[in-house]
Amino acid sequence: MAILPILCYPDPRLHTVAQPVNAVDERVRTLVQDMLDTMYDAHGIGLAATQVDVHQRVIVIDVSEERNRPLVLINPEIVWASAEMRVGDEGCLSVPGIYDGVERAAQVRVRALDAQGEPQTIEAEEILAVCIQHEMDHLLGKVFVEYLSPLKRSRIRSKMLKRQREERA
Repeated sequence: MAILPILCYPDPRLHTVAQPVNAVDERVRTLVQDMLDTMYDAHGIGLAATQVDVHQRVIVIDVSEERNRPLVLINPEIVWASAEMRVGDEGCLSVPGIYDGVERAAQVRVRALDAQGEPQTIEAEEILAVCIQHEMDHLLGKVFVEYLSPLKRSRIRSKMLKRQREERA
C-alpha cells in the first residue's frame, strides 16, 4: 500500500497523453492498488494514472456510498455515448476545492480490461458516466477546467499557483 502524490493543476504533466498498458502484470496490479489507496485517502471517487504521474491508460473509480465497490478500467474505450447530454458540477483531485458545471453524455458504454486483465463492458449513467468521462479525459491529457471559459480557467490557474506558493512557504 502506498499513497501516491497527486499532480495539481496547472502542472504540465497533467497534459501528457497516456499510453496503452501492454500487459496486466504485477506492476500494473500494484499501481491499481496504490491508486485505489490514494483515491480513498484523498476522498475522491475517481483517479487516472496521469494524475499520479504514471502515463498509462489506467483508471480507478468508486462511486458507492460505502466506498467498497472499486471499478478498475485498463485501456478504457468509450464504444457508445448517448446523444442526451447533462450538465453537472465536477471537481477533481488535481484541482482541489474547485467545482464547476461540465456538459457530458448522460450515458456511456465502455470496454476495458479489469485488474486481472479480463475484458469487461460497463454500462454507465448518472455519476458513474460522468466519472468515467472525466477520468478518461485525464488519459487524453485534459483537465475538466479546460471545458470552462478562458476567464474562469485563468482565475483557477492563478488560484492554484497561489495555493502552491503558500504551501511551499
